[in-house]
Amino acid sequence: MSRRTAPRLTLAALLAVLLLLAIGELSPVKLPVVLYKVCLVQLGVVLGYWLDRTLYPYARPHLAFEKANDACRRHEHELARTLGYVAAALTIRRALIVIACVLGLTLGL
Repeated sequence: MSRRTAPRLTLAALLAVLLLLAIGELSPVKLPVVLYKVCLVQLGVVLGYWLDRTLYPYARPHLAFEKANDACRRHEHELARTLGYVAAALTIRRALIVIACVLGLTLGL
């Protein structure tokens, strides 16, 4: 019988809710501003993700990781290593685009 665990980031989500409640209690006037900023960050993340998918439809990180895993299963370790580097670069590219969108939205508005 397996033991059930809480979903990932449950503690972080609970802490965020507690902090929102604390802000609402200590300074209710600032609560709409905090929620506005959270919405801007979320919008920046979604915009960055879809911008990356639109700009690079054939260079998606998970596809490169899948190809690297397939090469590893076929014992083509040199190809798997190279594809792993490519997948890592694609992941970093996506993260940079998302970061740029988040910063652009949060600093610009």
